Amino acid sequence: METPDFYPVNISKPLIALMKGVVFREKDPSLWQDLEEGQIAVREYVRVLGLELVLDESEGYAWLKTMEPVEGQEPLPRIVGRRKLSYPVSLIIALLRKKLAENDAAGQDPRLILSVDEIADMVRIFFASGSNEAKFLDRIESHLNKIAELGFIRRLKGHRDKIEVIRIIKAFVDAQWLHEFDERLKEYQKKNENENED
Repeated sequence: METPDFYPVNISKPLIALMKGVVFREKDPSLWQDLEEGQIAVREYVRVLGLELVLDESEGYAWLKTMEPVEGQEPLPRIVGRRKLSYPVSLIIALLRKKLAENDAAGQDPRLILSVDEIADMVRIFFASGSNEAKFLDRIESHLNKIAELGFIRRLKGHRDKIEVIRIIKAFVDAQWLHEFDERLKEYQKKNENENED
């Protein structure tokens, strides 16, 4: 099948990659270049499907999100599904996002690398005390594996206990989401403290 003249030939691969998930510049520089060069055509193509291209050139990632329906129009069926996250996974994602914001504000290394123990210490206060430490760390590892599947973190090669927070987390977890989650965290922490006092 021939590609229509109005589409650059090189948008097929970026489109397929975007339909599968997030595209990172550092993972595939030639695919990223095709995406940058053909981004106008990509935007027009995905708009027909009710999708919008989010491309952050400074951070080096791109993904597709569902467009908000125009007032008065019936929304299209979702192509990009929503994922329901468990409370612990949401909690860790929110804490990692806050840690990245603190790291950026301090003007430190743009790469945020944390150990599994550091992450466990960050979330420990939100879980009931007295639980088995080995079991607790196993649960944290399981939650981190889920977050890695979502593309928000990656384990460093040769250092299984070191986690790098991927900067795309900023696009998915905005200030409004963090504020709302902060309010829920305060409620949860208060409830947890009350249960421990009983």
